[in-house]
Amino acid sequence: MVETVKTGVEGLDSVLNGGLVENATVLVSGNPGTGKSLFGIQYLYNGVREFDEHGIYISFEENAEDIRQAAESIGFDEWGDLVERGDIKVYDKSTMLREGDFSSAIDTLLEDFANASYDRLVLDSLTMFSLFFEDEKEKRTYLLKFSDILKQNGLTSLLINEQGAVFPETEIGLENFLTDGNVYFIQTPTDSGVNRYVWVAKMRKQDIDTDIFPMEIADGGIKVYERAGGFSMMGREGPEAGF
Repeated sequence: MVETVKTGVEGLDSVLNGGLVENATVLVSGNPGTGKSLFGIQYLYNGVREFDEHGIYISFEENAEDIRQAAESIGFDEWGDLVERGDIKVYDKSTMLREGDFSSAIDTLLEDFANASYDRLVLDSLTMFSLFFEDEKEKRTYLLKFSDILKQNGLTSLLINEQGAVFPETEIGLENFLTDGNVYFIQTPTDSGVNRYVWVAKMRKQDIDTDIFPMEIADGGIKVYERAGGFSMMGREGPEAGF
């Protein structure tokens, strides 16, 4: 039987048939504002508070204070305490970009892995990660190397990927093949705001539900409505569609 790691996101673990496959590397894609980073924060926060699993948050875009404020904005008021205690380790942009090259950044992480035990990791985001490399071949080589390092250290990881399109890109990049799962966050405009959705397109070794499900972001984080599959994303009404 496949071992899984629960995200702790209401509804999503049911869609995932129990959670993320243990030791998997999962690509989380979507356009800006869809909730990808909040999902990463919630994944680590729930990991500590609900499952006693420690985590690492790597950000190339935000500083530690920005990340703390984002966590508190959805009711995760203990985020700062968890970071201070070392239950969640944050490598923010001031640390990662200071290294100047990917090899130096990796060496910093490897030193940490050797001295502490972690279960979960979030990388935010692959877009900024790509700036370390001069060409696509080099990027793909190091992405594969990085993915192997995560697996060797027993981490179940989320790699956040920015995309410009509202709907998932039709062109499949190599990142999709190097990762064990693909999760897309989608939002569509309405007269009153936006509707939000999540789509688990792939999860190796798992029998998943590949419908597109409505979700919302509120106090307490993301909630997925797994009983609302098979609907039209455009013009959907009702409280389960988000806000």
